[in-house]
This record gives sequence, C-alpha cells and structure tokens, in this order.
Amino acid sequence: MSRSTPLALALLAALWVSIPGAVGAAPPGITAKEILLGGTVPLSGPESAFGVIAAGANAYFKHVNANGGVFGRKIRYLYLDDAYDPAQTVQQTRRLVEQEKVFAIFGSVGTEHVLAVRRYLTDGGVPQLFVGSGLSALGREAKQYPGTIGYLLNFAAEGRAFGRQVAATKPGTSVAILSESSDYGRELVRGLESALRGKATIAARETYEVTDADVSSQIAKLRASNAKVLMLFALPKQTIQAFVAADKLGWHPQVYITSVSIDPAVMEIARLNTSRAATEGSISLAYLKDPTNPRWTSDRGVRLYRSIMNRYARGSDPKAVAHFYGMASAFTMVDALRRAGKNPTRQSLIRAATNLNETDNPFLLPGIVLKTTPTYRFPITQAQLYRYRGGRWTAFGGLVAARG
Repeated sequence: MSRSTPLALALLAALWVSIPGAVGAAPPGITAKEILLGGTVPLSGPESAFGVIAAGANAYFKHVNANGGVFGRKIRYLYLDDAYDPAQTVQQTRRLVEQEKVFAIFGSVGTEHVLAVRRYLTDGGVPQLFVGSGLSALGREAKQYPGTIGYLLNFAAEGRAFGRQVAATKPGTSVAILSESSDYGRELVRGLESALRGKATIAARETYEVTDADVSSQIAKLRASNAKVLMLFALPKQTIQAFVAADKLGWHPQVYITSVSIDPAVMEIARLNTSRAATEGSISLAYLKDPTNPRWTSDRGVRLYRSIMNRYARGSDPKAVAHFYGMASAFTMVDALRRAGKNPTRQSLIRAATNLNETDNPFLLPGIVLKTTPTYRFPITQAQLYRYRGGRWTAFGGLVAARG
C-alpha cells in the first residue's frame, strides 16, 4: 500500500459525509453536542402578546439542557420576530433554514404565517412542528405536507364545542359573531354554524382585519341585533377591545371567547377597563392548567413552570400564561426529539412527531392525552369548559370533544 493511500481514503471519507443524504451524514442543525431549532413569533406588531410563547419554550429547553439534554445534545432555539406579518415570516423562515441551518421549525405562531412557508419547508424536507394553528387543512392535507403539525385545538372543532354548549343551555337564542377575517375566523364560524343549525339563530355577523385600529364599529353593529349571545372569535387585542366597546354601549350578552384568548392577563385587562357585568360569566375552552389559579398551586406541572420561569426566564411575567403554552409545546417537541433516536434525521423526527401518545405532559389538564397519528395532525382532541367569575376562570362540566 502506498503512503498516499490513507490520505486519499481520508479525503474520500470526508467528501462522502459532506454529501447531503449520504450514509453517516449529519442533517443540518445536528452536531455531536447540539440540536438547533428555529421558529418565528411576533415579538413586535399587533399581536406581540404571543411573543412570550417562544420565551416560555426556550426556558423549558434550557431546563432540559441543564438535565442532560436529549441524548447528550443541548437544544438551541433560535426564534425570530416576524411582527405577525406573513411576508416577514417567509423572509425569517428562509433565513433560519438557509443561513442558520436549523434542524426543524418549531412553534411558529399564526395560521396564515404557517401556510405561507408550508410548501417551502415541505419541498426542503424541513419539519414544521407544533405550530400555532388549528386549521383543518393541516390534517386534511397531511399527505401533501407530511412534516406540518399544529398544536392548537382544531378551529372548526372548537366552534362546534361552543355551538353545542349554546344549543344545550340556550336553545332558540340569538347569536352575534365577531370573527377575524381569516381562515382562523372562518373555520370557527363554520364549526359554530354546524352545531347551531336549527337550534339557535345567528342574528348578526361582523369581521375585522388584524390591522384594524379597533373593533368598536363592528361591536356597535352587532349590538343593534340585540343578540343574547356574543361569540368573540378574536385574538387577545381584539377581544379586549370588544369587551370595552360592548360595555360602553351597555350591552352585556353571554360572551364566548376562543381558547387563544383565555389568558388570565387578557381577561384582567378587559375586567379592569369595563364594568363588572362586561366580563362576568364569559365562557371559554382550555386544555392547559392555569398557573395563576390557586387551584393548581401544589400541582407538579405548575410548580415546574414556576421553577423554570424563576431560573431561566427572569424578568418575564409568569402571569402571562402564554409562557405556559410555550412550555407545553416544548415538552412535546422534546418528546418527539427523544423518540427520533440517538442519531436523528428529519424523517425520523417527523415519524416520531406523528406517532405520539403523551399521557405525562405535566402542563396539560388532567385526563387530556396528547396523541398524533400519521393521518391525524391535531394533538389535542379534548378540552375543558371554563367560566369567568370574580376575576378567575373556573372549570365546569366534564371534558368536551374537540376533534377535527
């Protein structure tokens, strides 16, 4: 054997592992010591309240890293501001994939934002996991987009759950709807309509754009219907505005609020800026524990949340429980990474993420199991009805179905 042969073999081996897809080649974002995840959230813009979701997730990843990481690798989570603008979501996602070389996209916020990059990520084989959307298309189009999974309740199923509750408790009543002019709002309305058909009357409908300064004019038009029930299929900012506008008009119907706006911090702002009658008795759905409620003071998941916030998110407000949602979704992401194996690939991660059966997520309400299959992409299929009384959300009834 010539003296040059070992060098030639070494060069050949180096070339082989550098070829994408070659046996033994590490995928982007994976090194011997690190797993790099990326995501986009609104750290600025009209829905910046959702930005703390990423801070909560990042704090949980730091907790996992301090306890050995995932098979010895530490998770680094790079989240970029898209100002809740899908055009910026595209730019920032391309940066994460092409420049930062992330292993997967995790936790990005917003339905239109998820859809704006879904084809791009699918074509590149990049997983798009546990994102902030419950759009039915994420499940219906699983074959075309196998790497995309949401983490919110299915929007249509949530609308149906509210409709069933109205039909059971106020049959024949009149309903007014304020909804976002988007797939998110339209799906909630469709679900509601399917459950109310023949059991209650939809007296008025109004929509808003995320860029609207306020929703006062829409609420005034809905008030004219004299509806007894008001559905706020709205994000936190618009939910608060709707409460204030209705209260100024002296209109106090039975209000239903979507699960994305159930945050106690949102309700506290609405309560402090209105009369008692405005928010009292409002109804919503939840699948996460409320760390601000004394009922959960000694709960394992809530104690873990407080410990992580104190250690890894100092300066952040633990009462903004979007942090809690971030931790819940990060728990599921870590679960998927562990199930993806000691030498994960993007395909093994997608397989793991579509075959979950979480019974131990400490942030979920008791009795709620997080489950995915290759053909079903909505991890949460049950939720708990809550009523707002005396400045606090209180559970009532049993778990309700929220399956898309």
